Amino acid sequence: MRVHIEDLKFHTIIGILDFERTTPQEVIINLSLDYKYQDDFINYAHVSEHIKKSMQTQEFLLIEDALLFLQDSLKKEFHKISTLELKITKPSILPDCKVSVSKFKDFNS
Repeated sequence: MRVHIEDLKFHTIIGILDFERTTPQEVIINLSLDYKYQDDFINYAHVSEHIKKSMQTQEFLLIEDALLFLQDSLKKEFHKISTLELKITKPSILPDCKVSVSKFKDFNS
């Protein structure tokens, strides 16, 4: 099975600039994960809540660090995940574009 979470929006502290350390900004998370479905499932509401809580608690400096942390914490929390693709977007940091960083992880290799 593949679970998709698209355009999960919330505010958090993320970034290295002075104003980013004091003022929460909007981030958008997109995620796809694969797992083997056998009688039990991965609850996408729990995945969404885990992401939001992690991001708001950790207050990352870099998107890259947030991606690595989420990759590991999601696998730890939801053991059945076999592949994971995450993208974090900061839609308002630059006036003329959205900025994103993404990562794919195959836990089977």
